[in-house]
Amino acid sequence: MSPVWAERLVALVAGVVFSAGLLLSGMTRPEKVIGFLDVGGRWDASLLCVMAGAVAVHLAVYRLTLGRPAPLFSPRFWLPVRTDIDRPLLLGAALFGVGWGLGGYCPGPALVSLPYGGASALVFVLAMSLGMLAAAGLERAFPALGDAPGAG
Repeated sequence: MSPVWAERLVALVAGVVFSAGLLLSGMTRPEKVIGFLDVGGRWDASLLCVMAGAVAVHLAVYRLTLGRPAPLFSPRFWLPVRTDIDRPLLLGAALFGVGWGLGGYCPGPALVSLPYGGASALVFVLAMSLGMLAAAGLERAFPALGDAPGAG
C-alpha cells in the first residue's frame, strides 16, 4: 500500500471512530450541548465527561507517539508552532462559541448528524460552510488575517 493510501485509510478509520464516539456519547444531539452551556440552569455535565475522556486518551497516546522519530504514515509530525494568544484567536473563539451556543452543534457533530439530524443539522452545516468561505475571502482580501494561529 502506498504511503498516501495508508494515510487516507488511517484518516478514514479515525473519522469512523470519532463519529462513533460522538454518536454513542450523545454529542450529536444539540440539546446535550445546550445543556452543557447552561451553567446557570439545568447544567448537563456529560459533555465535560466526554471531553475529559478524550483528553486523557489523547494525552497517553500523544506521549507514546512523540517518542517515535516520525508517525507511522507520515514523514514528520505536524505539531503547532505558535502558542501565542492574540486578537484573531480570541475573536475566532468567541465566534465559535456564539455559533456553538446558538446552534448546539460543533463542526464534527454537525457533519455526523447530517444523515438523521433533519433540517437543523443541514442549515447549520450550510451556514458553517458559508462562514468558512467568507473567512477565506477575508483572508485573501486582508492577508494579515492569514497570520492568525491555525491559519494555513
